[in-house]
Amino acid sequence: MTERKSETKRTWRLTRRRFLKGSAAAAAVIAATSTTRRVAWSDENTLSYLCWPGHGAEEVVGPFEQANNVKIIPKEYVGGEAMLALINQSDTGTYDVVLSDREYITMLRAGGFIEEMDVNDYPFDDFWPEFRELPGHWLDGKLYSVIVDFGYLGVVHNTDVISVKEASTYKVLWDPKLKGKVGQFDWYLPSMGCLSQFNGNKSPFNINDAAFSELRDTVFSLKPQVAGYHGIPDIFNSLKNGDALAYQGIGDWITILLSADGHPVTTTIPDEGGIQWTESLSISKGGKKQDLAKKFIQYLTSPEGQVRVALKSSYWGSIPNKKGWTMMNDTRPNEATILRHRFDQRNVMDEYAEGKIALRQLPEQQSIDDWSEVWNEYKNL
Repeated sequence: MTERKSETKRTWRLTRRRFLKGSAAAAAVIAATSTTRRVAWSDENTLSYLCWPGHGAEEVVGPFEQANNVKIIPKEYVGGEAMLALINQSDTGTYDVVLSDREYITMLRAGGFIEEMDVNDYPFDDFWPEFRELPGHWLDGKLYSVIVDFGYLGVVHNTDVISVKEASTYKVLWDPKLKGKVGQFDWYLPSMGCLSQFNGNKSPFNINDAAFSELRDTVFSLKPQVAGYHGIPDIFNSLKNGDALAYQGIGDWITILLSADGHPVTTTIPDEGGIQWTESLSISKGGKKQDLAKKFIQYLTSPEGQVRVALKSSYWGSIPNKKGWTMMNDTRPNEATILRHRFDQRNVMDEYAEGKIALRQLPEQQSIDDWSEVWNEYKNL
């Protein structure tokens, strides 16, 4: 699936100039969430990796480091805007490999931050067909990014209070028994995207202005139910202590870890649909270690790398490589069952087959600012 050379108008509403100006909010996110491992290695034997938390952990990258006598230096961030800010504020080639949410790849590509990649270098034949030509990864038949993991966002709920049947529609968020107990992941994109699906929008981020006005009304109508607007640590804590009994716009990456610790929570994909988050790997433009960067991405998309990415301790994710599924079933069968990566029973690909999953993406017919302003207004009601 290729894209036209012309980018949609919303791509450049979030520009290099705006990021270079900086903002207090972005700076606070970067300062609070980014870390760099300090090691006594020469520059020639290191690879800089811009990524979400946990992707650069020893449990994930250790075998690659040992096999190649190299040290992976992760710079961690939380949220696409923070990732873009870090890249804009850094010299060209500061990061050798960039892990990004799929919806931001078009901006990285249009900004000249990532290199074209050779499709023959990566194991696409081993991927589920649905993940071989993801929108955003390609332009005019040219590859710029490779999926490494993914997951689905729907309704996360406390199973002692909300049944799976009740959570099979987003309407449950307005249930009187949840007044003051509906948490909100404080990121407009997934949180509003799921409510757009509730409104019947099969392409939840590609809606006209009339549908966007309706979405605004739907978002605001949820306010009496809201327990608070939470970042990732507060989501975990609120679900643990019962301050929040349900969220929209998050998924198994939260509930798998909590349920493993005995907390009665799960993720249900409602009948109206769920949203897919997708984490993608790209090679930085201007990097001095592009051959090593390619080799690192090949490792992360290999069966061993895939299993390690899927089961990282920071959060679990589904993987696109079917040989990775086979290895997980052979070596970690319990985990394969939890992740629904079994070939002999219902698995995560079934929601795809049923047409219930929409890719998370940036707004198409409105700007990023339009959506984020609605979210900020909602928070301040």
